[in-house]
Amino acid sequence: MAFICEAGETRADTLPGALHHLPATPATVHWGYFDAAKAPVMRVKSGDLVQAEAVTHHAGDAPELMFDAGVEALFKEIPESDRNPGVHIMTGPIWVEDAKPGDILEVRYLRMVPRCNYGSNLAANWGYLYKEFGEKERVTIYELDANAGHAQALYAYDFPGKYLVPGTITHCPVCDRQPALAGVRVPARPHLGTAGVAPDTTGRVSTIPPGLHGGNIDNWRIGAGATMYYPVQVDGALFSIGDPHVSQGDGELSGTAIEASLNVLFQVVLRKDFQVASPLLETPKYWIVHGFNEDLNVAMRDASKEMLSLLTEHVGLTANDAYSLMSVATDFGVTQVVDGRQGVHVRIPRDIFPARGTVKG
Repeated sequence: MAFICEAGETRADTLPGALHHLPATPATVHWGYFDAAKAPVMRVKSGDLVQAEAVTHHAGDAPELMFDAGVEALFKEIPESDRNPGVHIMTGPIWVEDAKPGDILEVRYLRMVPRCNYGSNLAANWGYLYKEFGEKERVTIYELDANAGHAQALYAYDFPGKYLVPGTITHCPVCDRQPALAGVRVPARPHLGTAGVAPDTTGRVSTIPPGLHGGNIDNWRIGAGATMYYPVQVDGALFSIGDPHVSQGDGELSGTAIEASLNVLFQVVLRKDFQVASPLLETPKYWIVHGFNEDLNVAMRDASKEMLSLLTEHVGLTANDAYSLMSVATDFGVTQVVDGRQGVHVRIPRDIFPARGTVKG
């Protein structure tokens, strides 16, 4: 059987189940980490829908624009000592009934709506060209026109020192605001930079690097209409979402996207009928795999091997045929170069293959 539904198809066993609401509160988020020992804040069944809040850890870059009472509570009530070892505010974890290591958690992202119409981009000390800019950090605040589907810069300001504390709150009403990007419109692409299951590791795992559990993949294609397949590593899967973006380019060169809080609707489906070794992304037009490593060349090789595995194990091609197809029909891209483990993604069009019946599960 096929491991992915054809476009527009819905399997009878994945019709929407119960709808759950998961607000982001000090009791329902964990800041900067995944942890297999973290108690779940919600329990769901396969097929259930979850309406969840994902809050950006950069809301303090313009609190008068990006804070509301709920966001402010996270920044005020979660102590700085509990924001580690990573930086992202994660909503969850969610326990999925009957999920076991070796299963696949299929997450269908259905809708992503900005919580407010503002976001922040930081040219950070971990940015790719930090030294070329004299080791200066700069914040650019964007306003989103949700109806037009684009964002425009409102102003920018230089950040004093280094931006190191997760949840930094600046005082921009008294900062030196400067004009930025006059007349430029950036296409809005709401998506989650970080989401995934709990790794099978003792203790906290940082949200900064991506990995086999998902994490900080930072692929802007993980938005509404996309489906992610995460290999389950621990009982219950313990799925969390965070690091919401309103737009990002491949590479995420300055260190961040347009960081903006989102309200996210998704469906979780437990799959026991196929396996993949690393997170797999399905969009209406493409299958996309990823490779992660501190060395971009190794990430490229790992992504190549993941696509080779996809084409041989799930599409049924021989290794020789798959290798040829990868050279003539797949597109490789640099997902990001700023998250410790750099990312490469490779996509292949879904519509180049024969009918569904030839796809193997």
